[in-house]
Amino acid sequence: MIPRRKTRQLNVGGVPIGGDAPIIVQSMTNTDTRDVAATIAQVNALQGAGSEVVRLAVPDRDAATALGEIVARTSVPLVADIHFDYRLALASLDAGVAMLRINPGNIGKRERVEKVVEACRAKGVPIRIGINAGSLEKRLLEKYGGATAVAMVESALDHVQILAEMDFHDVKVSLKASDVPRTIEANRLFAEQTDIPLHLGITEAGTLQSGSVRSAVGLGIMLFAGIGDTIRVSLTGDPLPEVRVGWDVLKSLGLRDKGITITSCPNCGRLEQNIEDVIEEIEAEFGQSDATIHLAVMGCSVNGPGEAREADLGVIAAPNGFLLYKHGEFWKKVKRTEILTSLREALAETAG
Repeated sequence: MIPRRKTRQLNVGGVPIGGDAPIIVQSMTNTDTRDVAATIAQVNALQGAGSEVVRLAVPDRDAATALGEIVARTSVPLVADIHFDYRLALASLDAGVAMLRINPGNIGKRERVEKVVEACRAKGVPIRIGINAGSLEKRLLEKYGGATAVAMVESALDHVQILAEMDFHDVKVSLKASDVPRTIEANRLFAEQTDIPLHLGITEAGTLQSGSVRSAVGLGIMLFAGIGDTIRVSLTGDPLPEVRVGWDVLKSLGLRDKGITITSCPNCGRLEQNIEDVIEEIEAEFGQSDATIHLAVMGCSVNGPGEAREADLGVIAAPNGFLLYKHGEFWKKVKRTEILTSLREALAETAG
């Protein structure tokens, strides 16, 4: 197990973050928050895919008003993303959100920040301070000659200090840039100076292919160093793949263990039968299962038996059918059409 940085723990709508709590996967809706039905549908879809916290944009009063019904009709903790207008933060708290994402320095006079902090304190709602390289303060850009990692950390610490002066410490921080090295460096520097929980992500990472790769590299390096308490994979388009990629990143490092993990070979000239459609059927059938299980799907008998013995269940292509392994031992030989039925049987035994 990777040793993790010791951080203070927050409670976000009943979900513990930091301390010895598991690293949380979260995402963000891309619906218009004012469209209550569409937003509720997407929040529920994200929760179903495994998002344990969901963030929503709150750009105006109508969006803040809509939050009341959205909170009432969903069960996953919701985070209100607020910029500039402290009144939107107060309205979001009245609607029942589990966390605010604000930067105290950009919502105006100190008394406005104090109103938000006191409301959060009264309701037991933590604050996430979000630092993005693309929206860093002008004075820091001038001081450091650009949005450097050091500038990002100074911005974060300045915002943290504003809350600390109000004796408010229920805080999480994110430091994100669109490039991997700068994001890693900013989080490393911040982690060395505080015990504040960190939310990780590579912002504006890109489309499904490029964004998944960049996110996996950046998140993987930070997580392997023990840094990070929550993660989001930021992808252009449908947010559901963000959740699946996030879980795959955590599972690949042994930091979370939920659902089916599939090991499959890259295919070569030794392939006995097509296994791509087998994998697609398995993912479609069991992809949303909460069963924690490792499944190996292999195309020939060279590496197949070895991988199958390392997995909970193994499916190996053979010349006249498929060989199934269970708990490291050969189980039976089946026809192509019998694979899913057999896997259901094995999973039922595991659940029982």
